[in-house]
Amino acid sequence: MLFLLTGTVVPLNRQFRQTPDGVPIFVVSNGFHTDVVLPMREARTGQDWLQTLSQPALSARFARYPYVAFGWGNEGFYLGSMGGKFPGPKTIGGALFPSRTLMHVDFYRAAPDSGARVVPLRISPEQYRTLAAYVQRSFRPDSLNRPQLHQPTGYSPEDFFFRARGRYHALRTCNDWTNQGLRQAGIRAALKAPLAAGVIFQARRTKR
Repeated sequence: MLFLLTGTVVPLNRQFRQTPDGVPIFVVSNGFHTDVVLPMREARTGQDWLQTLSQPALSARFARYPYVAFGWGNEGFYLGSMGGKFPGPKTIGGALFPSRTLMHVDFYRAAPDSGARVVPLRISPEQYRTLAAYVQRSFRPDSLNRPQLHQPTGYSPEDFFFRARGRYHALRTCNDWTNQGLRQAGIRAALKAPLAAGVIFQARRTKR
């Protein structure tokens, strides 16, 4: 517990500086969970997320959307939250131990609004390549190496769940996933960030 609490305030990549005219990304939180919001297409790196997801139906629907959000988390908690519900004690308790995961993909009609729970950043193309590769590795591919759509519905008509790699547990949370992605890309992050506040705290202290 001491390590987790201390790790939140210990920065990694503290020398990270934003890149003028770099790739725009956003770290967003709903207070409990964090996502990274990335450009749907990024010309300098050639990254096209609709092409990566390889879902013709989604490509047809969201071709004009400029941003897409990615989050990783506990399957039971994600699915148990649908319909405005809050997961029960059994689901919450089960998330403390190694359990199955999903990738949550949410399409954005515009860039996220600024606010206390949104941190806009500009990163270099190379940093973006590293972050994009981290996100791609989190999907569990099918036999043809394509991301697997878990079910055709999410919380809204604009978000979906895909099968994910890795196990969720108390020391590997959804926010730790976001934090690790930022860390690997050389972006300021916490030593350990099991909670959303730790991710936002460090990302917001990035200097321009």
